[in-house]
Amino acid sequence: MYVDRISNGKGGLAILVRHSYREGKRSLKKTIANITHFPPALVDLTERYLKGEKFIGIDEVMTNVGARAHGHVQAVLSAIKKLRIPELIDSRRFRERDLVVAMIASRVLFPKSKLATIASWELTTLPEELGIEDATENDLYAAMDWLLPRKERIESRLVGRHLKPGDTVLYDLSSSYFEGDKCPLASYGYNRDKKKGKKQVNYGMATDIEGRPVMFETFVGNTSDSTTLLPIVEKLHNKHGLTKFVQAADRRMLTDPNIEVLKSVGNVDWITVLRGDAIKTLVNQTNLQLGLFDETNLFEFVAKEDYPGERLIACRNPFLKKKLAADRESLLVKTEQLLEAIVKRVNSGRLKNSGKIGVAVGKVINKFKVGKHFTITIEEGHFAFERDEGSIGEDGMLDGIYVIRTSLEAEDLDAPSCVHTYKSLSKVEAAFEALKSMDLRIRPIYHYTENRVRTHLFLCMLAFYVEWHLRQAWAELTYVDEDKSIREDPVFPAQRSDSAKKKHSTRHNGDGLRLREFSGVIEALAALPKNTYRVSNGEHSEMFKRVAGMSNLQKRAIELVQTIKI
Repeated sequence: MYVDRISNGKGGLAILVRHSYREGKRSLKKTIANITHFPPALVDLTERYLKGEKFIGIDEVMTNVGARAHGHVQAVLSAIKKLRIPELIDSRRFRERDLVVAMIASRVLFPKSKLATIASWELTTLPEELGIEDATENDLYAAMDWLLPRKERIESRLVGRHLKPGDTVLYDLSSSYFEGDKCPLASYGYNRDKKKGKKQVNYGMATDIEGRPVMFETFVGNTSDSTTLLPIVEKLHNKHGLTKFVQAADRRMLTDPNIEVLKSVGNVDWITVLRGDAIKTLVNQTNLQLGLFDETNLFEFVAKEDYPGERLIACRNPFLKKKLAADRESLLVKTEQLLEAIVKRVNSGRLKNSGKIGVAVGKVINKFKVGKHFTITIEEGHFAFERDEGSIGEDGMLDGIYVIRTSLEAEDLDAPSCVHTYKSLSKVEAAFEALKSMDLRIRPIYHYTENRVRTHLFLCMLAFYVEWHLRQAWAELTYVDEDKSIREDPVFPAQRSDSAKKKHSTRHNGDGLRLREFSGVIEALAALPKNTYRVSNGEHSEMFKRVAGMSNLQKRAIELVQTIKI
C-alpha cells in the first residue's frame, strides 16, 4: 500500500491510500481509503508508515519518573518575590536568607515543627526552587539564629513601607502556650488559649490601619497588658523613625498612667475606650446624658474636669444592647435554677443549719457572675431569694454603650472616623486568630531557648505578612466581602454587601469559579504538580521537568498573585 496524490479535477489534490496488484500482465490499483481531509502531519505519518518506517510509542521513549506538589509553592514564592521579602531580610543573598524564606513559605503552606518541615519538603518543589535540597533541621535552627539580630532592621523597613507620619498604628496583645516549661519566657499568666496547667508566652503585634503587621514584640508569659504598650511606642518613635502617629489600643493597654506618658512623648496621639465603671461615673455626674441616645447612636460630649483636653464620643449599639440583655436574662435564669434547688433542700428539711445554707448558696450564687442581682435571705431552717430589679435595671442601663476617648482634634479626625479607627482593632484580633489557627499554627511552642522562641514568633509574623497580602489578592476566590466602602453609621454592626451575599448564596464568583476558604485555595494549588520526565533513545537519555496543565481556578489564583503590590 502507498499514498497516492491525484488531481481531483477542481484544481486540488485527492490523497488516497491505495493497493497495487497485477492481473496477468495488467497492473491495477485499488483505493483503500480517502485521507484527503487528514491533517498534513497525519498524512505524512501515514505515508512514512506505509513505506516501512518504524515508530516507537511515547511511553517507550519518555517516562514520568516523578511528580512533586508545585502550584502552592509557585504562588507563595511569587508572592514573596512581589513583596520583596528576601531584600527585606537582607540586601545580599546568603544561604541563611534562602532558608529563612523557605521557613516563611512553609509556615504559610504547611505549618509544622522544624523536623516535620524538612520531611514535608520531600513532597514539594520548595527546596528545589530555593536551592536548599540538602538542608537539615540544624540548618534551619542556624538560620533562625542568623535572623534574630536582623529583626529590628526588618521591622524598620516594614514601618517605612507602610506607615507615614500621622498614620494610625493598631496594637493588641495575645499569648500562646508551651509544650514544656524550660524557656525563660514561659510563665503562668492570663490564659487566652484555655489550656490549664500550661505556661505561656505573651506577644504584641503592631499593624497599620489595614491590619498589615509591621512590628512584633515578645514578653514573658505573666507580663501585664498595660506594660507592653510603651515599649512598642518607644521603638516606633525612637528606633523606627515614626516621629508622629496615632496609637490605637484597647483600655487594657491605654491606661491612665500610659496616657500620661504618651502626653509627655509629644507627637503621639491616641484612641481608646473608657472602662465600664468610668462610663457609669460620667452618667452619675450627668456629663453623659443617656437621653441623647433617643435621637442618635453617636454624639460627642465634654468632661473637662476628668478628661481635660480630650474628646469623648458616646456610642450605643442597639443590637449589642439586646444581646447583652438576653445574655443577662439567661444567666439570671440559670442562677435561679441553682438557688431553687437549695430552696427545695431547705423546705424538705434536708438542709436546716443557717451556716450550711450559706455555704451552699455561696457555692452557686456567683457561678454565672450575676449574684449582685439577687437579694438573699438566710435563717435557721429558711432560705429565700428574689431578683433585685433595681440592680438589674442599673446594670442594663449601659448595655450596648461604649465611649471612645481620644486626644485627636476634630479637624484631624471626625467622630465617626474615630469610631471606625477604634473598631479597626478587630483586624489585629483577626491576625491573632490566623496565627493560632490551622493556617499558621503559632502554637504550641516547642522551642525552649529564649532566642529561638522570639525568632519562631517573628517568623510567624512574617508568614502572616505574606498571607495577609495573599488573602487580599484571592478575595474574589474566597467568601471575603470585596466591598471596601465605609459604612455611614460606624456604630451599627457591619453588614455583608449585596455582592458578598450573592457570592455566599451561589458559592461561585462572577467568573463561575467555585469559592473556597483561604486554605482551600492553597489545597487546590497543591494539586498542581511539576512532573519529571526521562527521554531515552536507547543509547542516551535526558531529564526535563514540566508543570502540568492548570485548571481555571489554579490559573486564576496564580494570575491574582501578580496583582500584589507593596
